[in-house]
Parts: sequence; C-alpha cells; structure tokens
Amino acid sequence: MSFIHDDFMLTNETAKKLFHEYAENLPIIDYHCHLNPQAIYDNKNFRNAFDLFLSGDHYKWRQMRSNGTDERLITGDGDEFEKWMEFAKAMPYLIGNPLYHWTHLELKRYFGIDEVLSPDTAKAIWDKCNELLAKEEFKPRELIKRSKVETICTTDDPADDLKYHKLLAEEGFETKVLPTFRPDKAVEILNDGWKEYIEKTGAKTFDELLSFLTDRINYFHEAGCRISDHGLNYVPYEEGDAASIFEKKLKGEKISQQEADAYKTAVIKHCGENYARLGWAMQLHIGAVRNNNTLMFNKLGPDTGFDSINDLCIAERLAKFLDCLEVNDKLPKTILYTLNPKDNYVLGTMLGNFQKAPTPSKIQFGSGWWFNDQRDGMVNQMCSLANLGMLGRFVGMLTDSRSFVSYPRHEYFRRIMCNLIGTWVENGEYPDDEKSLKTIVEGISYYNAKEYFKF
Repeated sequence: MSFIHDDFMLTNETAKKLFHEYAENLPIIDYHCHLNPQAIYDNKNFRNAFDLFLSGDHYKWRQMRSNGTDERLITGDGDEFEKWMEFAKAMPYLIGNPLYHWTHLELKRYFGIDEVLSPDTAKAIWDKCNELLAKEEFKPRELIKRSKVETICTTDDPADDLKYHKLLAEEGFETKVLPTFRPDKAVEILNDGWKEYIEKTGAKTFDELLSFLTDRINYFHEAGCRISDHGLNYVPYEEGDAASIFEKKLKGEKISQQEADAYKTAVIKHCGENYARLGWAMQLHIGAVRNNNTLMFNKLGPDTGFDSINDLCIAERLAKFLDCLEVNDKLPKTILYTLNPKDNYVLGTMLGNFQKAPTPSKIQFGSGWWFNDQRDGMVNQMCSLANLGMLGRFVGMLTDSRSFVSYPRHEYFRRIMCNLIGTWVENGEYPDDEKSLKTIVEGISYYNAKEYFKF
C-alpha cells in the first residue's frame, strides 16, 4: 500500500465517512498566504524540483540545517540538484515532522509519485518532477486550478500598487487573487527602516500618516481586499501622545518602549476602525520572536528560518486593545492567532468577551499557526476552541505559505479535523447525526470562511 493512501491519518470509520463524503472534494479558500501575485500573473514554468519545493521555504531550510547541511547547499550558491539531495538526506530523519507528510502529499497529489523521498530515490524523483514541470499543466495557475482553489489572499504592503492583482482580475483568472493589507512597516516604529518607510509615504506628521493609511485601505478595498493582517510579538495597548512620539522618532531621537507601544496602539486602532467601517476581518498574528541569529540575519535578511516562539504575557493588553475598539462599536471581525500554544486558552476565552450579532463567531481563534501547523498543534487549537467556544463556526485552515504546491495542507488539516470529530462520535461524545456532522465538517472545511469573509 502507498504511504499516502485513501485513509491516511483517518483512524476510525466515522472519520473516513466524514472526510470522503463531506470534506475531501470541497474547494479551498486560502485566506492567508505569502504567494507572489506577480508569479501567478507571469505564470512561468518552474526550473526544476528545487525551484518549486525548496527555493523559498524556510521550514525546510531549518531542518536541513538541523541535519548538518552547509548553508551553501541551502540558501547559498550551491548546485540546485545538490541542494535537492541534501533535502532528501534529511527526509528520513523527519519522523513526526509535518514536512514529512506535506512533502509526500505534494509528490503524490501533483506528480503521482508514491515512492518515499530518500537519498536512494532522490535522483529518480528529481528526474520525474523535472519532466512534468516542463509541461503546461505545471505552471502556477494550473497548479492553483488543479487544487480547486477558489480564493487566494496574498500579503501586501500598504504602498503596493496591486498591479498584478488588478491584471489577474482583468484577465478573468478563475481563482480570485485578492490583496491583504499588512501595515507592519508603518506600525513597527522601533524597527530598522521605519523612518525611511515613513518618508516614502510622504507623511510628515502623524495625522498625515493616518490619512495615508486610510487612503490605502480604501484603495485596497476597491481592489477586492476584505482582510488585513498584523504580525505582532504582542498586541500593544498603551496611552500616549502618538503625534509627538511620531515627530520625535522622525527627527532621529530615541523613544522608549512605552512610547513605541503608545504609537503602535494608535496606528493599529486607527486601522481597526477603518476595517470595521468597510466590513473587513482583522488578523492578529501574535507571539513570534524574530531574527534571533544576528550573524545569519546580517547574511540572509528576515524570513530565512531564524524565528521562534515568544513567551510573553499577552492577555491584559489584548483585552484592552479589543475593548478600546468595541467600546465605540468599531471592533471589526477579528481572527486571533497565537504562536505559543500556552496561550490557546487565553485566546479561546478572549473570543467570548467580544462576540456580537449578526456575525456568527465574529471573533475567531485562528488555526494552528507556523510552528503549530502540525497534527498536535492543530488538534490542540481545535480542542481548545471546542472546550471554550464554538468549533462548529471555525473558519478553518490556511496555507500561510510561499509555495504553489502547499494546498495539500488543507487536505492534511481536513483529515486531522475529521479524525478528531470522528473519534468524539465513536467515543459517544457527540451523536452520530449525519445532518449535524455534515454541516460542521463542510462548514469548517469551506462554508464558514465563505460566509465570514464575503470575498
């Protein structure tokens, strides 16, 4: 039997029924990813298996480093086939790691390859993948269509002209490729490059910055954007004179952490009010500590595999920030993600403080994110939500990926979700009620997101 078989990760009969009858064939709404919209528009063939699987994937780079691979054969100028071989050498050691499952799902679903990737099979798999990658049906748009992706939300800076989103819409590409508003460069006042970024916006005062952000939010809305994203170590909440703090920093003067938090609070609050005005959803990704390896950051820059989980206390500030919007009836639909699973119950209980009609589960607990994007992380997130909130209204999975073959992650999630629910049913913890189970499984897989975002 193939390693990736029909009932992969489905350990009971109810789980098999739920997945195969309700979840398996539904379309995908990928409401948060890091695909490059220009790459979708240009629609060029990938050079080879390295280009498709490894060229931008810091998940894989981290594991190759753990296996002792020299950086020259990860992100350096080494031969691309040698890099592929190094990845294959790491693969047998990845027992229990989601990369093992993801990689073999990708090889099976897109290339029809059942062989397990290892040093012994790497050359044959490389040759077969490269032969197929030269064909029309392996270009980015075809991979998206073959994956039954209905909507893609990329991650975009406020200053982006959204040229390629517009061109794709004008061409009538079957999958909606929509922007996501991510203003981190304007928010993170203590980061290197903040002053240069603000100068590029043309804002000379804090009010002018807020006007710039409002204008860009409106521009993104016209281009189909219905969702924002903020990457935060913690959600700030601090009162202070944001205008004078802005002016002080723009002059090159030092500001305190407290001043930075007051500025960030004011900027994100302003954005949140505009999201609410337009009916958007706001994503808050909480809890990363980034760029921990200074030597490698100086060599390679950000997003190259040197980030990890933060362990800050987040509850009080998060509550105050959400409340400062809600008190004026300007809290948008919000999805809360935590990178640290210790905070699952913090977010799981925070949801109930701010739910509001008419939107079912207006405040959502986002799926297992980044380091939690694996079976245990997904199960823990869903169990926390089930224990403390309403799992049946969950908007489900996203890829959070830069790869055009990452869509089997949705299948992976759906299998895990169906297995969890199937186990509860077979344990007698929920009735074997076909109508209810169909509604729950189809909702989490697809329909809840469709209704929540209204793309």
